[in-house]
Amino acid sequence: MDIFATARLDYAPGNLQTGDAANRVLTQQDFDAAVTEISAWDGYAPTPLIALADLAAKLGIARIDYKHEGPRFGLGSFKALGGSYAALRVLQRELSRQSGQDVALADIRMGKHREACGGITLVSATDGNHGRSLAWGCQRFGAPCRIYIHAEVSEGRAQAMRDLGADVVRIEGDYDASVALARQEAEANGWFVVSDTSWPGYSEPPRDVMAGYGVMTREASDALTQPPTHVFLQGGVGGLAASVAAALRQYWGAQSPRVIIVEPERAACLIESARRGKATTVTIVEETIMAGLSCGEPSEMAWEILAEQASDFLTIPDQIVAPTVRLLARPMGNDPVVEAGESAVAGLAALIAARQDTALSAKLGLDAGSRVLLIGSEGVTDPAIFAEIMAGRDDA
Repeated sequence: MDIFATARLDYAPGNLQTGDAANRVLTQQDFDAAVTEISAWDGYAPTPLIALADLAAKLGIARIDYKHEGPRFGLGSFKALGGSYAALRVLQRELSRQSGQDVALADIRMGKHREACGGITLVSATDGNHGRSLAWGCQRFGAPCRIYIHAEVSEGRAQAMRDLGADVVRIEGDYDASVALARQEAEANGWFVVSDTSWPGYSEPPRDVMAGYGVMTREASDALTQPPTHVFLQGGVGGLAASVAAALRQYWGAQSPRVIIVEPERAACLIESARRGKATTVTIVEETIMAGLSCGEPSEMAWEILAEQASDFLTIPDQIVAPTVRLLARPMGNDPVVEAGESAVAGLAALIAARQDTALSAKLGLDAGSRVLLIGSEGVTDPAIFAEIMAGRDDA
């Protein structure tokens, strides 16, 4: 654990605001509709909630429950729930507009409108997993798909999207530049952006994306016998964190866990937003190993929820990511083997490092009675990167 004990974590407290964002921005009806639809998809099955009992004992806490999204629809990540569902909803709205009558999601899913869907192009920017989910959904529903990726997205992740029929466009800039280009070209060509981040005047698809993620949180909550005391959530643009925080609040009410946001120190837009009290963009100077979290501009919609629900904000250095991946794949004691991607382990890495720091543990309210929920957001989505990580050695 030496590498975790010497890791520098940046901390900022949340400035919790009073409000109803957790029930208003994403309503109970939004989550219920997504659960009803997604649970009807071919291949649907709840992903495992894995108890890491020996690691919890080592860290001196009561429980660690790790929601492993690797098996999700064969796509390897929780993003399968968001991008595909949002694509379906975009198609529903556009087909309803074109026909002048309400079109049912089930009819699109069953292929009744496949020819019409062929004339509706869906586009997005991605670090990999969201684009893969969108491409998968477009392939199933019959819509053309165009995906924009930045310079640091691995070729393995790009090829996975091409294999699902997407037209993949690589740019020289970073993730935020790919988002801007996707918006620009969609507007110029009459295409439809399916993004997991919101901006002024654009909110329906991101809301649908976050509603889709609620399936994962509902599964985890249903599997727990008592509420967690803490949940560590990956940052990125904030969509995952906001969705989980809202869904947990709706499910557990006053017993909802303390929400701790974890970001790469190289892409820390949410901790900066917490410090400034408003959604704040930061410049990414160097890419993080956690490709799915390499985002400098937060989602306005997500921040509205996090401003009210997130108690604490942390950043982690890249050097503790690979050791955490290896720790899951080569677990201590009788804990099960979990093969996870780089972005999946942010919360666990932060938890391990925080438990090596008495003062930080106290700030986060972590003690022997803590029951921690973690979202293992991806499995092995790039085998080459995973193999490289597993070939490395720890200093500990």
